[in-house]
Amino acid sequence: MPREQYQTKLETLRDDVLYMSEIVTERLRMALDALERRDADLGEQVITGDAEVNELYLELEQQCMDLIALQQPVAGDLRFIAASFKIITDLERIADLATNIGEYAKQATHEVFPDVDIQRIGEDTQEMLEAAMTAYLDADSEQCYAVAEMDDAVDAACEAASDLVVRDLIERDELRADDVEATMTNVSRLLLTVRDLERVGDHAVNIAARALYMIENDDELLY
Repeated sequence: MPREQYQTKLETLRDDVLYMSEIVTERLRMALDALERRDADLGEQVITGDAEVNELYLELEQQCMDLIALQQPVAGDLRFIAASFKIITDLERIADLATNIGEYAKQATHEVFPDVDIQRIGEDTQEMLEAAMTAYLDADSEQCYAVAEMDDAVDAACEAASDLVVRDLIERDELRADDVEATMTNVSRLLLTVRDLERVGDHAVNIAARALYMIENDDELLY
């Protein structure tokens, strides 16, 4: 294959990975909006839209495999393709977590624990994801480290949110028997949302780590 055609395929892969990240980021935003508004219809849109992400993931996986098998890339090109493959895997998993949040939105009937700012945590994880993809696009190693630092704040916010919920339960007056089930369902849903957002942050760090390895052949952020 002529060098120009090969280079075009690499650029197409990069553009397609970025396109997938845009879709996944939008799915996450929709899920958080659905949860905030307790919008079951919007939550269902996130859930049904996951099939599109899965199909795109399989298409990009095949692109990566074809480039490796047919072109036998070396050095920087090989790292780029390998990083792209790992990144689409993290993006697919973020989409799964957005689907979880869509499910929680369908179950939500009223606001619980208003002191827990789920939307702020969600916005921070979206910012991490967008920053990680920018690092991939721009080959920006400093941005990769910045994403890892952002994750510390998200982890702390998630831990504080979980602690607040548990402390609130301990300090509450005794619940009526018919309130116990509903309360525990709401608590479980909230804690699962916090956990899933923390995992979104972890996947954003994974993306930044793969981008750093692609840029500098540096595995410092890999774990």
